[in-house]
Amino acid sequence: MNPEAKLAAFTSADYAARMARVVDDAQAAGLDGVLVTPGPDLVWLTGYQPTAITERLTMLVLTPDAPPSLLVPILERADAEAAAGAPGIQISDWNDGTDPYQVASGLFRQDGRFGISDSAWAMHLLGLQDNAPETRYHSISEALPMMRAIKDAEELARLALAGAAADATYYEIVNLQFAGRRESEVAADLARLLREFGHEQVDFTIVGSGPNGAKPHHESGERVIQVGDAVVLDFGGLMNGYGSDTTRTVCVGESTAEQRDVHEIVRQAQQAAFDVVAPGVPCQEVDRVARAVISDAGYGREFIHRTGHGIGVTTHEPPYMVEGEEQLLQPGMCFSIEPGIYLADRFGVRIEDIVTVTEIGGERFNNTDRTLRIVE
Repeated sequence: MNPEAKLAAFTSADYAARMARVVDDAQAAGLDGVLVTPGPDLVWLTGYQPTAITERLTMLVLTPDAPPSLLVPILERADAEAAAGAPGIQISDWNDGTDPYQVASGLFRQDGRFGISDSAWAMHLLGLQDNAPETRYHSISEALPMMRAIKDAEELARLALAGAAADATYYEIVNLQFAGRRESEVAADLARLLREFGHEQVDFTIVGSGPNGAKPHHESGERVIQVGDAVVLDFGGLMNGYGSDTTRTVCVGESTAEQRDVHEIVRQAQQAAFDVVAPGVPCQEVDRVARAVISDAGYGREFIHRTGHGIGVTTHEPPYMVEGEEQLLQPGMCFSIEPGIYLADRFGVRIEDIVTVTEIGGERFNNTDRTLRIVE
């Protein structure tokens, strides 16, 4: 997909449908409602993101017996009313000097069981409990882990565009100089290119050269990249509010037989995991298939993380491709497939694509070459 393609904005009807779906899902999970504080859930449900997240309480209340209600500090009411989802929400406010938790507790059952945002501040949760001591709370990620997992067509279009922009970034970065430059310099190029291709936010630019590539979450540093290094490039961020995340491993100037062999094992593991993606397949099966390829090749102990994570309005979210996750794949789910092998103090290899589940299998949002690339 062309990263410069235009997208239709989400409408108040889109946000209303999301809120209604969450109410239904909450009831099915035995909850009396959902309380949403600033963060990715609030943006996804309403289109509203406060300019600053502070100690002042902002909270969306979703219950089956009342319309959606958003409580905001009075000084932020105008911004909340301008949000795309505002037409479907009853907005109320509170003033400094009053008790916002007392106001909030009037918006839901005093003896109810509620899901609450993982991002809720402890002081806010404690304030709600003090004013409504009979209420019980569960984290949204625990109670409704699949809340944002199934993407609609407009969300899928945004993820596809973000993936195309990340691919364009890769094709540019491999034509730049690596040898003799610091990891941090290449990382800066990655960030610049992501923005040039449309990202409004860069979340990470991992450049792990030589032994640093054996650290999956290495922070790009001052090591000078050398001829013969394998270099793990893992980068992504947000574009049109939706995430990208891709990884390729390159070699500088030349590659050894061992580097080529390890890279090919990881490539085969990644392909095998992709091939198993289909509706009805347990998430853990994606992990098992990738892990089996790597273990059979003798590197099982060097594959030290899960195979994948969901992606959407954040770059890491449910579902997770990990042993023990029995959630079945459904059309519209999007997640990474990123097996790796990490040889401590020597080098690492990881290959990662974002994938969505279709009615018949899987579709990649990253389509750059997965063979071992030699860079200068």
